[in-house]
Amino acid sequence: MSRIKGQGPTTYIAARTGANRGQVSRFVKQHGLAEVAAARPGPCPLSVPVSGKINGRSWREHLDFNESAELMRHLGTAATIILLYLTGMRPQEVQGLRSGCCPDPEPAADGAEARHLIRSHHYKNVTDDDGNHISAGEVRKVPWVAITPVVHAIRVLERMVPEGELLLGAAHHGFRCGNSNAGALKSDTLTLRIESFVNWVNREAKAQSLSGQTIPDDPHGAIGLSRFRRSLAWHVARRPGGLIALAIQYGHMRTLLDARTSSGYGARRRHGIHAVLDVETALAAADTAARLRDSVAAGEKVSGPAARRALTAAAHVPRFEGRIVPRTFARKAAAFLAPDGIVLYDNPDAFLICAFKHDNALCEPEPGATAPWQYDCRPGCGNTVRTDTHARQLRERADKLDQLAAHAPGPVSKRLRANASRLRETADTHDNTAHPAEART
Repeated sequence: MSRIKGQGPTTYIAARTGANRGQVSRFVKQHGLAEVAAARPGPCPLSVPVSGKINGRSWREHLDFNESAELMRHLGTAATIILLYLTGMRPQEVQGLRSGCCPDPEPAADGAEARHLIRSHHYKNVTDDDGNHISAGEVRKVPWVAITPVVHAIRVLERMVPEGELLLGAAHHGFRCGNSNAGALKSDTLTLRIESFVNWVNREAKAQSLSGQTIPDDPHGAIGLSRFRRSLAWHVARRPGGLIALAIQYGHMRTLLDARTSSGYGARRRHGIHAVLDVETALAAADTAARLRDSVAAGEKVSGPAARRALTAAAHVPRFEGRIVPRTFARKAAAFLAPDGIVLYDNPDAFLICAFKHDNALCEPEPGATAPWQYDCRPGCGNTVRTDTHARQLRERADKLDQLAAHAPGPVSKRLRANASRLRETADTHDNTAHPAEART
């Protein structure tokens, strides 16, 4: 035993032998086992089987009793990170989750895959009839959609706390005898645990000869809980239909039908999810401009009625190199989106860039709209821009449609081949009309 005097090893020996801790302590003192253990230290292996593997091999020969509390703490932290990162929840909403919040769904009648939903409380802007803030919050009207890793994280936490208790209840995550703390783990505590988890991961990576898997130091300091929500928003917003998915998952329905319309939802003001949408839209537009700039610099040619305007806009848009987005950036994002004709929107479904100018748009944007309705992108629009990459993608899509057509019934096959032909014609039009950037400026 490495620390025979400690309460942990005493408890371990008592559990293995069936004696109580008092008997173990007296036996240790009577036979001088503390000195023996100091001279001949050893592990306290648990009988729990080790099933986890790294690169095909077991990550531990055995789990040690002396590290069990630390591993439990890191397991709870890892589950918390998954909840924060892969749901878009605010920290207070994760801290308010209880066991049973994500039941297994009933099978769908039509055989479709049923989704797990998380029922939780939210706290922001929750007021009574007199406008006073309700600290207990209220049940969120729109449940969170939980993907598989989130469900697994909840199931892990549910095994660590009694039924109906807070998933992050301090009384059950202290891992100390006699811990009677009430409520959930505090934000400061979780921040410290995340830092400790990062340090532990780095130690484990080195011990497993996986130095490439270490987590580098963050130049902006500690990883605050709210940063996970912003990071998820960045990724969601850049997927096709991402702004709509972002608004629905984050509990704001500004983009129920159109990512531009409606100035508010319920009692939520412009600085809520709307500011998030503006920021993500602006950053995505900046990424689109940077990619266009890089493409033409690499020699790709550009076509389309808005090619000259797009190249001019791309030349003047700063590249977003990655940084923490402060609250003040929301106003800058809204101002960036306001000018007509110089904001570039990527539309991967239509294989083009939209240099959005309201008067030229065939997608019938609402009056005052600052973004296109990307699901109604129409051929012949005066905002269209394509590069050689888009032409290549058009032909690749046409080839896939031909493959589908070869195995489809007659009428369906005919439509698929017609669509493939139109895509190739669009690509041919690009090839015949595209010019290098120097010829456009």
